[in-house]
Amino acid sequence: MADLLTLYGVSDAGERAGLLELARQAKAPGWWHQYGDVLPQGFDAYIGLEEAASAVRIHETRVVPGLLQTPEYARAVTELSHPTASASEVERRVSVLMRRQESLRGPQPPQLWVVVDEAALRRRVGDVDIMRAQLASLAEAVRSPRVGVQIVRPRRSAISAVTGPFSLLRFAEPSLPDIVYLELQTSALYLDKQADLSVYKRALDRLAVNADPPTATEATLAEIVDDLG
Repeated sequence: MADLLTLYGVSDAGERAGLLELARQAKAPGWWHQYGDVLPQGFDAYIGLEEAASAVRIHETRVVPGLLQTPEYARAVTELSHPTASASEVERRVSVLMRRQESLRGPQPPQLWVVVDEAALRRRVGDVDIMRAQLASLAEAVRSPRVGVQIVRPRRSAISAVTGPFSLLRFAEPSLPDIVYLELQTSALYLDKQADLSVYKRALDRLAVNADPPTATEATLAEIVDDLG
């Protein structure tokens, strides 16, 4: 790398040091590699992309989006989705999610924007205490200027149902294309062709218009908590 910098005339010491450090970091395995035994096929690539993204837009219809789950809620979701997993495997899967959430608290957190179906927030995962804590955590998260959550109410949820869950990652580097990620039962799809991206971007825009505004989210969450009894 040093020889290449010399060849291309990069002589500034500070610039050389920064590029050499990037080269060293590129060779270091990501933290998620140690969890390879519990990561779904292809999901390690998603974690790397998620950490590099400047903006993450998510549409979710099933449960609270992973980046906003509490440990207890995440554990209950994992036990439901992996009924044969051992206790230690469940904890490792939850640990991966908690590590992913650290990016939201880092020095340069991505802009997180979520459109979630209200049914996903009302769906009982775990006991009432777990649900109360999860909804309270979600209400706290939306107070951050880097997090936006819109809720799709039942009367307008048909579009959410037919669209399905997916994520769109955007990067600060203009040369990097956006990525759409769709998680399947046993694999995943990564889409970066402009034709595909246009479809999902239009879907996100349509879903956002269809959902309640972010300013209504806390009141809706309080309503859902009251209905828990």
